[in-house]
Amino acid sequence: DKPSHWAKKSNSINFNRHICSILVIIPFSGPLYLYISEPIRVLLADDITMIATEVASPFLTPFKLALIASIFLTMPHSLYQTWAFLAPGLYRREKKIVIPLFITSVILFYAGIAFAFFVVFPLVFSFFSNIAPSEISVMPDIKSYLDFVLKLFFAFGISFQIPIAIVILSWMNALDPYKLSSKRPYVVILCFILGMFLTPPDVISQILLAVPTWLLFELGLLLGKLISKKNQSNNAAEMAEEWVARANLEIFAESVGQILLMLIMIWFIDKTVSYTHLTLPTKA
Repeated sequence: DKPSHWAKKSNSINFNRHICSILVIIPFSGPLYLYISEPIRVLLADDITMIATEVASPFLTPFKLALIASIFLTMPHSLYQTWAFLAPGLYRREKKIVIPLFITSVILFYAGIAFAFFVVFPLVFSFFSNIAPSEISVMPDIKSYLDFVLKLFFAFGISFQIPIAIVILSWMNALDPYKLSSKRPYVVILCFILGMFLTPPDVISQILLAVPTWLLFELGLLLGKLISKKNQSNNAAEMAEEWVARANLEIFAESVGQILLMLIMIWFIDKTVSYTHLTLPTKA
């Protein structure tokens, strides 16, 4: 009952922290949306602004942004709670690799979002604005723009986790990075296919997602090979230690056997001498 009580209390504390983070961000949801929409607003004409085509969009769209932003901001704490839950059941060797993986995973997720915002958005929105016919005024809807942005954020944040996945699978010996490197052409094609499904239907964003994904795959492959070599050396060391222990055990067993054999021979000689002494005739 006590562990379940503490688990419920911990979940309640985490939920309250998420609610507090949302309440803190809501007053800044308007300026936050202006900052997120800056890449496309700078490309609009001077007399054109973004529009809201739904009645509740001016309120619900910034609120949705505040909700997603609170999840992004509290992600390190959520991962720390996950680590605190898993840590007691891990060995020391496992803890040494899990902690860097947790930290690197958060950093790579934020790096993917930053790459999408500072590199991908200006190129994609510039392409969309320039390709529009001159007779049509580009007036993006705030709700559609936020959905578009969040989709790219999640796509790039998740795709930047590829090195972590390869390292974990290599560390668990569930993946051979050397065999995976021989399938590199198929992986490149798969990166472009994933870029096609995870990004909006345009070639620019597809390429901008596929190329970093492929480069991160190469990085994960390099790290996976290092992990695989380390595992092989550890396995070789463990096999050597096992062989030495087995050899020592055999020597110990042989020594014990020789000692037992000597004790048996001594006992047998002693009994024989005693029996001979008893059976020999004595002088009158």
